[in-house]
Amino acid sequence: MAIPSVAANAYASLSKIIDSAGSGAGVLGKAGDNNGPSFGSVLKDALGSVMEAGRKSDAQTVAAASGKANVMDVVTAVAETDVAVSTLVSVRDKVISAYEDVMRMPI
Repeated sequence: MAIPSVAANAYASLSKIIDSAGSGAGVLGKAGDNNGPSFGSVLKDALGSVMEAGRKSDAQTVAAASGKANVMDVVTAVAETDVAVSTLVSVRDKVISAYEDVMRMPI
């Protein structure tokens, strides 16, 4: 279950990526535009944020097991990780689908 702060963080991250893509151009991956980040760097950042969310979740879980963290913090960290992984899986599925569509195109 996603909570509002998780959604707000996701939208803020997306906004940051779009803003850094072309100083207000509003189009990510525009043809002929070399000012924005490459697809690889955007993907690397996304994977890094998913891994960081997982690390945070693990750290909160260990802290809760040792009695140093609040259960609500653990639940929040796990929910953020769940949303991040779900988003990553959705993007992966779309990339695979697009690749399959390209491979089915006649030459």
